[in-house]
Order: sequence, then C-alpha cells, then structure tokens
Amino acid sequence: MGGSKMEEETSSSVAPSAAANRRDPYEVLNVSRDSSDQEIKSAYRKLALKYHPDKNASNPEASELFKEVAYSYNILSDPEKRRQYDNAGFEAIDADGTDMEIDLSNLGTVNTMFAALFSKLGVPIKTTISANVLEDALSGNVTVKPLPLGSSISGKVEKQSAHFFGVNVTEEQAQAGIIVRVTSATQSKFKLLYFEQDNGGGYNIALQEESEKTGKVTSAGMYFLHFQVYRMDSSVNALAMAKDPEAAFFKRLEGLQPCEVSELKAGTHIFAVYGDNFFKTASYTIEALCSATYESSTHKLKDIEQQILRKRTELRQFETEYRKALAQYQEVSNRYNQEKQNVEELLKQRDNIQSSFTAGRPVVVGGKVGNGNGNGNSSREESSPSEEDGKDKSSKKRWFNLNLKGYTDKKST
Repeated sequence: MGGSKMEEETSSSVAPSAAANRRDPYEVLNVSRDSSDQEIKSAYRKLALKYHPDKNASNPEASELFKEVAYSYNILSDPEKRRQYDNAGFEAIDADGTDMEIDLSNLGTVNTMFAALFSKLGVPIKTTISANVLEDALSGNVTVKPLPLGSSISGKVEKQSAHFFGVNVTEEQAQAGIIVRVTSATQSKFKLLYFEQDNGGGYNIALQEESEKTGKVTSAGMYFLHFQVYRMDSSVNALAMAKDPEAAFFKRLEGLQPCEVSELKAGTHIFAVYGDNFFKTASYTIEALCSATYESSTHKLKDIEQQILRKRTELRQFETEYRKALAQYQEVSNRYNQEKQNVEELLKQRDNIQSSFTAGRPVVVGGKVGNGNGNGNSSREESSPSEEDGKDKSSKKRWFNLNLKGYTDKKST
C-alpha cells in the first residue's frame, strides 16, 4: 500500500565487511553532518548512478563503492538510524541490525537462481531498479503512454525494463484523491514506480512499490487520498520470522511504512511498471482511478489503516505478555511432566508390592520357604514331593499284595 522510497530499494545486501575499514557515512556521501534529507538524497542519487554495477561492468571497485554508498545512505536516510549513528557510531547501528538489500540487476544465473530459491522459501528478496532504466527516465528518453483516469491497460514488460504511463489529473480529481494499481493474473513479479518531474526535463524516481501475492494474483498499489496510507514491507525481519513462527505473527505488522506522498497536484503524473521477474516477462494490468467514484471504500480504507496501527501497538505489548506467559507455561509444563512421571512410578511400585501378597507364589519369610500366609505351612491341596512318593509306594504295595495273595491261594488248592 502506498509507495516506498526509491532509495530504500537501491541499498546493497552487503555492508562493508570489516568495521575498522568502514568510512563515515557523511564522508562517503560527501555531505555535512547538518545536511538536510533532500541534500543527502541528491548526493546519494548521483553517486549511486555513478557507481552502479550496470555501468561499471569492467570496474570491480565500482561495485564495492556502490555498496558503500548504499550502506551509508541506508543509515542517513533513516532518522532513527542517523540519530543512533550520530550518538554512538557504527556500534549502535550494528546492534540495531541494519537491513540491507540485494541488487540482482547484474547477477549471473547462479546467483539469480539462489535469490529465486529464497523467495520460494518465503524470504522476500528485494531487487534494485536497473541503472539503465533510471538514466533513461532522468534524461527523458522514454516513451510515455497516456493512461486516462477510469481506464486500464494490459501488457507484458521484459525483465529489468519498464513501461511508462502518464496520468493526467484535474484540480477536482486531485482534491478527491487518486489511486493507481497494477495486478497480474499470472502472479508475475514487478514494481510499480512513480516519477517526479526533474528540472532537466526528465523524470526522477520518487516512489516504488513491490508486488505482493494476494490470493491468486500479485498486485501493487499507490493511494494518494489526503490521509496517511501505509505500505507493507514484507522483508522486514523476514529471516527472523522464518526461523520463529511465533515471531512471524508478532512482527507481521512491523513492516508497515508510511507512504511519503499522500496527495497529488493537478497535472500529468508519470508511473511505470518495472519487470522484476527473474527469468521471464511480467504480465500486468495497470489502472488509474479517481477515489470520488469509490467514496465508501475510501472511508473504509482510512478507518482500517487506523485500526491496523492500533493493532500493531497492541501486538507489541501483547508479545511481551505472551513471552512471559510462555516462559511460565514452559516451566509449569516441565513440572507437570516430572510430576506425572513420579506419580506413575509410585503407583507402579505400589502395584508390584500388592501383587506380592498371593498364595500362589512362594515367598521367603524368615529364611524359610512359605506360601505367603505367614505360618510357613503348605496348604492341604499341595503335597510335598516325599508325601507323593509315599502314596505311590503304598498303593503299589497294596495292589501287588492283593493280587498275589489271591493268586497264591488258588494255586495251593
């Protein structure tokens, strides 16, 4: 939602490696410590174009200088980072974790595939705009196609190329508010760009918005509605969010960033669709609208923006409470598992002891073998081996005596 600063997108993914070798950002950009934001921005734009890798393919030093310039601007363009650096130097910036971005405009196939893989894994990869596109726009060497309000145009733009559109706005339409949106039914990756008129007759990029996947389409929009509209930068804390699903929820609204421009004046305004796909052209449909036709939706958007901001504040507080409660729950959960194990063990021991009280299994009592009833005597149903032997012998004896006696008497007679 809204548009992001062009300068944020053109920062590099790699900061100067050794802290000792890092130069003062003011020195790198050749500006004084009391320079205004506009002076810092102008200095950055000139140096970024001068050292952009697209223009210095045969000069490896230019790439390092480009990173240094981008890193310096990344600090000085952010009021909070600039304050931290002024007060405590690079240590404060390192502790805060300066987010850098990736320039894929001149990378080879392997690195481009590497970036595409990260995108598929849910880690957003920001890319810079080709220096050739920026220079052509600044020199005015671009074809601008009219885009009347209330209409739409579809097309396909090559990677690292841009299609430019001119939107003519009347005074009445400017007062009502303007909306420019780009969608892609094929889920292409692109950027929506907004340019300001340069004194030299060309166009200087002022805002850009990354496409985001919404349902079955990718889309990007800029809303100039006379109230603060926010854009969602999904790359903020992306790596931390990928590692911690709970952080992903709590940090989700941290990517909200205010659009720098909330209204447009009457006149012709230049927008562009930049092809940001890694391997193929980007299919898109761009449309320009006057909010007067969507008055109800405009009021709803204003209300929901305020609700989301309040919710972001609530989530920050809730995260602290949640983390504390989670730690307590973990402690209680560990004790629960330990107590459960202890109880199970005690009950198991009791069952073993109770099962030992049985007549069916001999128990050693006082050194004598008993049946478990405490008196050491066997039950009547059980006979000792000697008794069984005696019974067998007597039975045999009676049997032989009877038969033999009768047989003898008959024989004698």
